[in-house]
Amino acid sequence: MQIRDLIEIDFALILSALVLTAFGVLFIYSSGVTSAGLVVSTEYLRQIVWGLIGLAAALLLALADYQKIPRISLYLYLGALALLVYTCLFGRLVNGARAWIGIGTVGVQPSEFAKITTILFLGRYLADTKRSASQFNRFAISCLIVFAPMGLVLIQPDFGTSLVFIPILLVMTFAAGVAIRYVIFLIAVIAITGFLMALPLWQTYINRRPMDALSALLSFRFNAAAISVFLVIGIVAFLGYRKFKRRYFYWILYGAAIGALSLGAAFLSHKVLKDYQIMRLIVFMNPNVDPRGAGWNIIQSITAIGSGGLFGKGFLQGTQSHYRFLPQQSTDFIFSIYTEEWGFAGGILVFALFLTIILRLVRIMKKTIDPFGAYLCAGLAGMLAFHFLINVGMTMGIMPITGIPLTFMSYGGSSLISAMAGLGIASSVHIRRYRR
Repeated sequence: MQIRDLIEIDFALILSALVLTAFGVLFIYSSGVTSAGLVVSTEYLRQIVWGLIGLAAALLLALADYQKIPRISLYLYLGALALLVYTCLFGRLVNGARAWIGIGTVGVQPSEFAKITTILFLGRYLADTKRSASQFNRFAISCLIVFAPMGLVLIQPDFGTSLVFIPILLVMTFAAGVAIRYVIFLIAVIAITGFLMALPLWQTYINRRPMDALSALLSFRFNAAAISVFLVIGIVAFLGYRKFKRRYFYWILYGAAIGALSLGAAFLSHKVLKDYQIMRLIVFMNPNVDPRGAGWNIIQSITAIGSGGLFGKGFLQGTQSHYRFLPQQSTDFIFSIYTEEWGFAGGILVFALFLTIILRLVRIMKKTIDPFGAYLCAGLAGMLAFHFLINVGMTMGIMPITGIPLTFMSYGGSSLISAMAGLGIASSVHIRRYRR
């Protein structure tokens, strides 16, 4: 470590995260104050401690040489997988998910750290295979690297956290120059799966008029037949491409694979998703289907945000939080409390701080001459952007409730420390951006 390394730390990146963390502490405190002015929670004190630990981790990792990480990235990745397996078997059950391990009141959520270790190992793999001739193999192995921890998190089940691995995969493979058709393939499968999964729910709970075409999506016989047709088309197209080398055979195979995978995933999702997860999708489409049950959170969140107006009601003057109308107000719905008390102007400030972090990560990614460092920053940018868009969209009612926290602001030590550690590594890349 040299003095110039300390001077070259990306302070705009770290400072933006610290300001968001400070906002988080303030409104975690606010969430613990009742309408009578009594403080009934000490969560804000723990958040301060975790914020200081996160800051220390960020500074230490910024000054350390990130170029030594590839040597241990596989061990970090395998260690995270082992922790996820242990969590699935022996973890603490919280809010329906076995996602925590710990002793007494001290708990750790391994999935938060698994996101960082996955970024590190995937970054190493993509850097090592930069000149690989087979883009398909490169993308397929990248998918396996990401889907392993994602699947273990999904088993817990923590559907929201498992989704975060998808943008990590997409952004990092795109940044690494993997053929865009493979990235689009995965995006298409995810989008069509979500659409096909939602249609039967819309018919049953919102439209309330049976339609044979939509009911068939829940039928095993229909799905088996449709997937078989796609498979036959795909096999014929594959053989045609091998024999005649015509590109249209390739695209027929491409479309058939999307159709088969989307149908199969949508059908399985109805068998795997829990009742409360299905209700989250339903109330996203129409919260008034169950206004005092599953739709309560969205309705109260929208009410809180809307009542904040331009400049808010003032710190500690919110009603939705202090009268306890809004559940999980220190975690998933921290943005609702924040905008109720600081209004639209405060919301814009949070937008600006997150945008600063994302743009700084993109700038570091473009400036560094080391592919490994660039891919790390791409993965971190994808992860943080997804957290922000989904959480804020969820509180506004334009995204389904998934249980994804607002990074830096939501209560939780694992999320905060892992995110700060990630920014510390990004700062290390910034300091050594011209070194190989």
